[in-house]
Amino acid sequence: MNGCLYIVATPIGHLSDLSQRAIETLREVDAILAEDTRQSAVLLRAHGIATRCESLHEHNETALAARLVERLQAGARLALISDAGTPLISDPGYRLVAAARAAGVTVSPIPGACALVAALSASGLPTDRFCFEGFLPAKTGERRAALQALKSEPRTMVFYESPHRLKETLEDAAAIFGDQREAALARELTKRFETILTLPLAALAQRVAQDADQQRGECVLIVSGAKESTSDALALGQRLYAELSKELPPSRAAKVAAQIAGVAKRELYGAS
Repeated sequence: MNGCLYIVATPIGHLSDLSQRAIETLREVDAILAEDTRQSAVLLRAHGIATRCESLHEHNETALAARLVERLQAGARLALISDAGTPLISDPGYRLVAAARAAGVTVSPIPGACALVAALSASGLPTDRFCFEGFLPAKTGERRAALQALKSEPRTMVFYESPHRLKETLEDAAAIFGDQREAALARELTKRFETILTLPLAALAQRVAQDADQQRGECVLIVSGAKESTSDALALGQRLYAELSKELPPSRAAKVAAQIAGVAKRELYGAS
């Protein structure tokens, strides 16, 4: 019988944020695959978990994946964890999970903490639609190009950022997205010095530049999406009205198109 690969989320800071189900799973599996076995040992000791730990990180994952899948097919139960949060979210594990699923091995998630979701939920910025962009490029030119490509993105954007690049990233974001674009910086979530600042980008960049403490620790940067211009919304409404009016009475077509595009119904009459 095939084994099972468990994808186990671990705390992003506070050691108590490990679910009872996660604790039981980590105690019962044959081995735990950890990004950094020394760092994971702190968490495992805190919860009385004595299961053997094996190293799996970005530098050895490709080489080990096939061997680990063979163990799973032979009936082994393995748990994959990262240093903090949910595995595979800007962390290793994708190659192993893909190989396991391709081989017919059961892959079961044990959900828990995730920094991007925690930061987004407390940011005060729109959460109905968002995109996760991970870490921006380290080089200035590439970072600015990546931000420029996202300038018109309408969804809330979530980034992870290294503290020693945070100041420059905020300055670049303010220059490209605009000084008044709303943003939030969530730092050291669930830890002693947790802070969540929600300010326009220029003000946030200034605050971080003036406060060295805000340039330390784990950082999640959230930027609100671009607002659709009135002209874009009207153009969308007019296109919708033109198509809907082929099947619906003009009044009904205008009402539906106006609701979808977010414009006044009267602006659509005579548009087709």
